[in-house]
Amino acid sequence: MVAKADFEYDEGTGGADVRFSGRLTLARLNDLPARLEAIGPIATLDLSRIDRIDTVGAWIVTRTVNEHGAKVTGASEEAQRLLDALADDKSEYRVHRDRRSPLIRMLEQVGTASVAVWHELLGIIGFFGAMIIALGTQIRARRRLRWNAIVTRFQTVGVDALPIIGLMTFLIGIVIAQQGAVQLRQFGLEVFTINLVGRASIRELGLLMTAIMVAGRSGSAFAAQIGTMKLTEEIDAMRTIGVSPMEAIVLPRVAAATILMPLLGFYASICAIIGGGVFCWIGLEIAPLTYIQMLRDIIPMTDFWAMLIKAPVFGLLVGVTGCYEGMQVRQNAEEVGKRTTSAVVAAIFLVIVLDAFFAVFFSSIGWN
Repeated sequence: MVAKADFEYDEGTGGADVRFSGRLTLARLNDLPARLEAIGPIATLDLSRIDRIDTVGAWIVTRTVNEHGAKVTGASEEAQRLLDALADDKSEYRVHRDRRSPLIRMLEQVGTASVAVWHELLGIIGFFGAMIIALGTQIRARRRLRWNAIVTRFQTVGVDALPIIGLMTFLIGIVIAQQGAVQLRQFGLEVFTINLVGRASIRELGLLMTAIMVAGRSGSAFAAQIGTMKLTEEIDAMRTIGVSPMEAIVLPRVAAATILMPLLGFYASICAIIGGGVFCWIGLEIAPLTYIQMLRDIIPMTDFWAMLIKAPVFGLLVGVTGCYEGMQVRQNAEEVGKRTTSAVVAAIFLVIVLDAFFAVFFSSIGWN
């Protein structure tokens, strides 16, 4: 069995004579540093009986020597080499447990996070303003509009996303119908499951789940692609040859997300309605023709218009947030991952906040 780090000491006139034993390593230290500090003045440290020492053990010895002026004896060649490497460490810093109340620490963390979110929001707003200026420049000089780049992004943002969005919303439609039917069955109103599926899919869930999926899929891709270009200095090279990164890289991606979001949202809503219809047909024995006829009577056009109004805004948010986070990458590749994560989190957060705002706004103008 490996001996844990330990020591014995004898009191002397000039201080205690400490004799270490066992392994003076991080894994075997246990409470040795605290017991060592409790001794008081230390005159000598004998290392002749230790089996092994690592950097942490050498740091404890060095710190004791610096604090008490102790003399080290019996050090092996390995131990002496570590002690020599740490000989210039005169640090007097100690790690103390934070003794503030949990409430104060929680409030401090909330405040720090709030300030970070505020700065992030200001940065996104500023980036959006710069993008609007670049867009105005392109509109004035029509030859500079990069239609090929925009159409290319249609493939990655829209076409490639159709299978996963369709499958996800189809299953969500089944889940909504099943859960709604369970609750409505208690009152003998299973037929109103059609109302729940139809209105929830068109007005809210279809578009919201699509925006979240696009944020996680395309928004993260925008951040990672642009962040990698920043690290490889492609962005700087574009500026050097007179090409605006905002016009060549950012605007095509944001335009593709903004244009395709209404189409993807409508497609997702239809898939959710189909999923709900499959459950109503199999689980509630409502014929597909009856299901479609009831949907026509239940879903008002205001729900469709509400979806079309929200969709471009959500697409714009996802595109701007992803491109902004990518442009903030600095220093190393690790930051690409951090900024990609921030792009997804920020986009989903802003989409949900704006969706709540739209819900209140549409309710206030009578689009219930």
